[in-house]
Amino acid sequence: MSPDGVNDIPDLPEVLVEAIVRRSLDEDLGSGGDVTSRAVISPDATACAHIVAREGGILAGVEPAALTFSLIDRTLELRFGVDEGASVEAGDVVATVEGRTRSILTAERTALNFLGHLSGVATATGTLVAAVTGTDAKICCTRKTTPGLRSLEKQAVRAGGGVNHRFGLGDAILIKDNHVAASGGVAAAVGAAREQSGPATAIEIEVDTLDQLNEALEAGATAVLLDNMDPPDLRRAVEVTDGRALLEASGRVTAETVRAIAETGVDYISSGWITHSAPVLDFGLDFISASTPSRD
Repeated sequence: MSPDGVNDIPDLPEVLVEAIVRRSLDEDLGSGGDVTSRAVISPDATACAHIVAREGGILAGVEPAALTFSLIDRTLELRFGVDEGASVEAGDVVATVEGRTRSILTAERTALNFLGHLSGVATATGTLVAAVTGTDAKICCTRKTTPGLRSLEKQAVRAGGGVNHRFGLGDAILIKDNHVAASGGVAAAVGAAREQSGPATAIEIEVDTLDQLNEALEAGATAVLLDNMDPPDLRRAVEVTDGRALLEASGRVTAETVRAIAETGVDYISSGWITHSAPVLDFGLDFISASTPSRD
C-alpha cells in the first residue's frame, strides 16, 4: 500500500502551516487555556511519551503535528522516527516527545488530529494508487477539501502517492458543467476561455457524453474531464481523443472501480473521496515515563 520512495513530497512554507496550526490551537485553547492540566499537573512535572500508530497506513501530517508541539512549548523535544509518506503498522512508534508534562498534554489532541486526518488522506490515496499499479493513470485530488485545510490535505495526497489537481479557482481554467450551461455550450465556453487567455494556457472542460467530447476537441480544449462515464465509454473516449488532449476520469471512483477505470487508458483519475471522506488513521500518545513533583 505504501508509495515509499515513489513520490516527491515538497515542504509547505512554514508560515502557511503555522497559520493553520495557530487557528487550530486557538480553537482548542479558547480564552482559558488548558485548565485541566493546570489544575492537576505540577508546572515542574516532566514526561516522555511515544506517539503510536494504532492501525496500519501511510504517515502524513508530520510538519503540522511537530509545529503544534513547538508553538505550545519550544522547549519540548520532538523526534519523528518515521518519514512523511512512509508506511506504518499497528503498534509502530512514529515519534517521541519529551519535556514539560503540561505542555505535552496541551498539544496532544491538536497534534494527533493533524496526524490522524492527514494520514487518513494519505492512506486513502495510497489505496487507489496501489489499485492502479501497472497502468499509466495517476490518482489526483479535487477542490472537495476541508475548508482551511486544503494545502495540508493536498500535501497528504502527495504523501499517499497521488498528484495534485489545481489548488484553487485562480490556478487554472476548468470549465465545469454549470459553466457550460451558463455560457451557451461546450464550443462557446472553450472559445470564450481561449479568447480571455494566452495561447499557452491549458483549458480543461468537463463533459458527460461522447458528443460533448468531440465538441471540446474540435474547439481546442487541452484537457477533458470525463464525468461519470462507464468504462466502455471511457475506452471509446480514449480512442476518439487519440492523444489530442489529456483525459481525466471522475465520478463513482472507489477502490473497487478504480482499476477498471485506469485500464481504459485515461491519464488521470480524480477523487473527492480521498480528501473529503477518508477515514481517520488512529494514533495515540502514550506516556512511557513521568516525574510527579509535589505541587507545594
